[in-house]
Amino acid sequence: MTDTINAIVDKIQALELELEGEFAKQRAGLRYGLEHGKVLFEEEVVRRHRELRLGLARYLLNARPLVALSAPVIYSLIIPFAIVDAWVSIYQAICFRVYGIPQVPRGRYMVFDRAGLRYLNALEKINCAYCSYVNGVIGYVREVGSRTEQYWCPIKHARRILGAHARYHGFEEYGHGEDYRAKLHSLRAKLASEPDEPPPKDGV
Repeated sequence: MTDTINAIVDKIQALELELEGEFAKQRAGLRYGLEHGKVLFEEEVVRRHRELRLGLARYLLNARPLVALSAPVIYSLIIPFAIVDAWVSIYQAICFRVYGIPQVPRGRYMVFDRAGLRYLNALEKINCAYCSYVNGVIGYVREVGSRTEQYWCPIKHARRILGAHARYHGFEEYGHGEDYRAKLHSLRAKLASEPDEPPPKDGV
């Protein structure tokens, strides 16, 4: 990569840290804390949340018929996502050991903390758990895929791609055949030496 690209990437990382700091300030005003990984709200906030909860019967009665009818289609996706989750876990458990690639910590992508929100009824909590799982699987599989791509084919595309994963910016430029083998060796070595840490954020 050129010095200009490296400088831009550094700016993006700095801005992400600044943004996370602002989010932290915002969270501080919501009057909750973490204890052993569990979110704890102040009693007054809990009381207010209970008042805001929409009862299950009322929630169902207010639902549009077509929304209710589409629910089985939505929930049916749990089957392919669970299969992909299990299959990818088996894949990395076997192949990553062979390749010398650090395992992706699946648990860091599975966050189920919305069940503690008292303003959600039982069905809303189920919906939130479903979304948390599906998007957690997507993030987990994406990281497994990005590590696989870095090991086997770390080459940028000729055209701009949408939603490039976090490792993509460090890949070899398209058409730079003279440097490819050396770059491939370097990226594989870098991948093998990665510490066990939270996954990098998208786009940096």
